[in-house]
Amino acid sequence: MKSVSISGSPRANVGKKDATALRNAKQVPCVLYGGKEQVHFAVLAADFKDLIYTPHVHTVEIDVAGKKFNAIMQEAQFHKVNDSLLHVDFLEITAGKPVTMNIPVKTTGTSPGVRAGGKLVKKLKTLKVRGLVEKMPDTIDLAIDSLEIGQGVRVADIKLDGLTMLNAANITVVGVQTTRAAAAEATAAAATGAKRCSC
Repeated sequence: MKSVSISGSPRANVGKKDATALRNAKQVPCVLYGGKEQVHFAVLAADFKDLIYTPHVHTVEIDVAGKKFNAIMQEAQFHKVNDSLLHVDFLEITAGKPVTMNIPVKTTGTSPGVRAGGKLVKKLKTLKVRGLVEKMPDTIDLAIDSLEIGQGVRVADIKLDGLTMLNAANITVVGVQTTRAAAAEATAAAATGAKRCSC
């Protein structure tokens, strides 16, 4: 898994007034927890471009006044109106301690159901996975080469070595749905077959 580096400045004060002042200065209040102590710091909003505004998942090397931490991003809060970044929580990575991450889902291959006129629907863009960071993949690749119309891949069908899936087992992650065109074609084919049988 790739890593992104960001640098932050320690926060002298923690509170709404200080957080507002930071945001007005185009900085984002952050907190790092999960280690020996909580670390409150601020990072320039522009520095989150390669971490948040991307479909990829990363570990993060955080430098706060020369002190470095390895972490993962746990939560990002956005403004309800203008969608600006308000706050970011990080979880420090501890050797041998499992973490929970949302891993992007990627499909591979070509579905025969899609070739037959069906529509591929990805119902989940990410899956919640728990395990050691070193076991985490960059993406969860789902082969769709065998999916016909009406078939799909459920969470229960996905096996990742050393990792635990936290989404409900019966949820369909990706599936092939019928379309009006495919349904009409199937109806026409059935009608043609019936006429042939009656001759």
